Amino acid sequence: MIEARNVYFTYPGGVEALRNINLTIDRGEFVAIMGENGAGKTTLIKMFNGLLKPSKGYVKVDGVDTREASVAELSRKVGIVFQNPEHQLFAETVEEEIKFALRNFGFPEDEIASRIDSILRFTGLEKYRGSSPFMLSGGEKKRLALASILVFDPDYLVLDEPTIGQDPEQKDRLLEFLYEVNRRGKAIVMVTHDVEFVAECKPRVILMRRGEIIADGPAERILVDEDLMKSTSLLPPQIALFLSKLNLNESNYTALNVDDALRVILSIYRGGSVC
Repeated sequence: MIEARNVYFTYPGGVEALRNINLTIDRGEFVAIMGENGAGKTTLIKMFNGLLKPSKGYVKVDGVDTREASVAELSRKVGIVFQNPEHQLFAETVEEEIKFALRNFGFPEDEIASRIDSILRFTGLEKYRGSSPFMLSGGEKKRLALASILVFDPDYLVLDEPTIGQDPEQKDRLLEFLYEVNRRGKAIVMVTHDVEFVAECKPRVILMRRGEIIADGPAERILVDEDLMKSTSLLPPQIALFLSKLNLNESNYTALNVDDALRVILSIYRGGSVC
């Protein structure tokens, strides 16, 4: 479990980025952290593996206080993929890129080989084993950045704006990939402005504004609250807005995406209840 209690953080120069943050994230959860630019979302996730330490309060990862552990130790449990994958890539080949972290963590060579084979298959990057990371497409670079984190099997996978630069097909593949990682018992935590992507995966949503958490709950409740979303410079999903205009997006007819809307419309047409 990742636990934050009464967390405050102030950058040098006096800019307060986080204020009274309290949350827990369990293994196996799927969580989206959303909010306006400058809300403190990226600052918060940097707390999870010790890249930043609280000015007040504490963050614990499986009971370990991040103030008392190194980034290397915490990174074995919490892997972070930042917004631009190119900033995390540096090796000459895809294989060497993935191998670097395993060697850093002291894995034996025979285990390194088997882990690389397994993660290349899982991420669909087998044919690029000997290729330069910088010759890959944007979506492939994103998968490589994910592979280089997942290969050492962290319990918490944290992604900063994972859908930026991804076309709809790449987003669909990314979502299926994240579902599979989550099915394996890993927690997924993503910072994102992509309301439509969140509407598809329907995770727990943590909404932030000006360094504070202002809402925390299921996507079905948070995303359809137009006033709440607008207070963070976001809008509900297009489907939710459309049904709201028809006075249909009430408690019995909550819809976030096309599949939901079809279910609602068919139910109304048949005169039944929405399941």
